[in-house]
Amino acid sequence: MDTDNRFQFVNSEHLEGVAVLDANMSDFTYDKHAHEEFSIGVTLKGRQDFFCQSAFHTSPEGGVILFNPEDVHDGSSGGDQNLEYLMLYVHPDSITAQIKALGVKAPSSLRIKGCLLNDVKLRNQALILSSLIKDPSCHRIEQQSALFNLSHTLVSLAGMLDEAKPTNRRDTLLTRAKDFVQDNLARDIAIDDLADVANMSKYHFIRQFRAQFGITPHQYVINCRINGSRKALESGQPASDVAQEFGFADSSHFNRRFKRVFGMTPKQYQLQISD
Repeated sequence: MDTDNRFQFVNSEHLEGVAVLDANMSDFTYDKHAHEEFSIGVTLKGRQDFFCQSAFHTSPEGGVILFNPEDVHDGSSGGDQNLEYLMLYVHPDSITAQIKALGVKAPSSLRIKGCLLNDVKLRNQALILSSLIKDPSCHRIEQQSALFNLSHTLVSLAGMLDEAKPTNRRDTLLTRAKDFVQDNLARDIAIDDLADVANMSKYHFIRQFRAQFGITPHQYVINCRINGSRKALESGQPASDVAQEFGFADSSHFNRRFKRVFGMTPKQYQLQISD
């Protein structure tokens, strides 16, 4: 067993009060303590042993840990293998607006029962948001959208989700936001920009948009950029120019996004259509 204990914190550049910890530990044991934040952990390798909410718990590889603010807990590596895990810290103030937009009148009452969860959605969302926070090329809208998805799951786990449906009178405003995206693909579009165009609060807008169109605003922005970039590639523009024209952080970011949709890089796509 590696006897080194390594801990690395990364604060989000776009989300105040949100951070991620990457940890690798063998013989380190946390004292009993509590955080101000919601703490969502994913055990990546090994086993995590901890005491919380009046009981002892063991989180295996793939396990999801959730501590509410002020939940007293400890923690240590269990077994012979090093423990590797990430912990996402989300301050309640960072998601108050999101929680209100989901129909919770008293956000401070949000608490999740149980601290060792078997929830694939929450695990994936924690991994995605953590990855975005650590990616220097990530746009604001990506992290904002991921945080809203995580908030939605937390509210659902607390049994406080109110699935309101959009009304027809919202159609024009939501369509106006879609048009704004089409006209500003090269910009680093934020949720705030789209919400302002739709004359809605930020997280109420996300909820209404997703309910109306079956896609989040962030997903719509990426989809529009990919579709636009595809046409530009077909016209023979260099991939590096296309990446800049359609608001991708750099060529690497463009390559990743394009490949997820078409199964190949932009240059590979150009070569195929030019044959």
